[in-house]
Amino acid sequence: MRILLTGATGFLGSYLAKELVARGHDVAVLRRREADPWRLADILDKVQQIDGGFDDLAAIRPALEGFRPEAAAHLGWRGVGNIDRDNPVQAQNIVDAVQLARLCAELGVASFIGAGSQAEYGPYPRAIEEDDAARPTTLYGHAKLCAGTMVAHMARQAGMRFAWLRVFSTYGPKDADTWLIPSLIKTLRAGRRMALTGCEQRWGFLHARDAAAAFCLALENPQASGILNLGADDAPPLKNTVMALRDLVNPSAELGFGDIPYRPDQVMILQAGISKLAKLGWKPQIDLQTGLRETAAWYVEQP
Repeated sequence: MRILLTGATGFLGSYLAKELVARGHDVAVLRRREADPWRLADILDKVQQIDGGFDDLAAIRPALEGFRPEAAAHLGWRGVGNIDRDNPVQAQNIVDAVQLARLCAELGVASFIGAGSQAEYGPYPRAIEEDDAARPTTLYGHAKLCAGTMVAHMARQAGMRFAWLRVFSTYGPKDADTWLIPSLIKTLRAGRRMALTGCEQRWGFLHARDAAAAFCLALENPQASGILNLGADDAPPLKNTVMALRDLVNPSAELGFGDIPYRPDQVMILQAGISKLAKLGWKPQIDLQTGLRETAAWYVEQP
């Protein structure tokens, strides 16, 4: 299958790019010229790179017409870090998604698969199911919800199959340093005290390879459509995960439980109800302890 992928230089996008290549798909990645493709270093010669961005899709249209994508996986997004969760730039992401969907419809793309977020739901005191009401508490969550809703409408009008995978917490080698697991590893390696909340949350972490496999399923399986939760189906105590990682990296390091207060909208349980993906044949394959061990080893090997 010929697949257009946005966000390929990002964490999850890079895993998806590699999985698609490994499965024998023809992949074209939309890449901003300033984006560093270091995560794709070992497959850059196996994908078609289309230089450009969402700000000028007309400029890349000839390249896309030449590639003739049959499906699109939209993972590109501005402002994914915590610092940007309430940045007004989130509104631009809605425009990006809508314009890309329109272009895909004009090019005759058959399937449009997008990356949503658990942030669309907002906090729930239990596992979250796809039919739970969306009540986001950040601009990021609102933008994801709005983008998914609008693209779904456009896809119906154009006759494109549409699936929106609401991604819960992912982890693995090559993640951004600002997220909990890589930040914790780096702090532990340096022998510093890690400031943390009380870590009483129950938190499900999904390895990025498992997430990439789910996106591949959504692209390849014509039965995949609508809202699909993508996350770990269990949610162990966050304190247990933090302590397990501490024991892997630096057993003598000090953990500052309670140093950071909970936010007013703190998510205390992050667990995905994954019945829809499970019915399509997907389930996580990498257990948390194995994934943490692999992730810690990768970061320890970095200079």
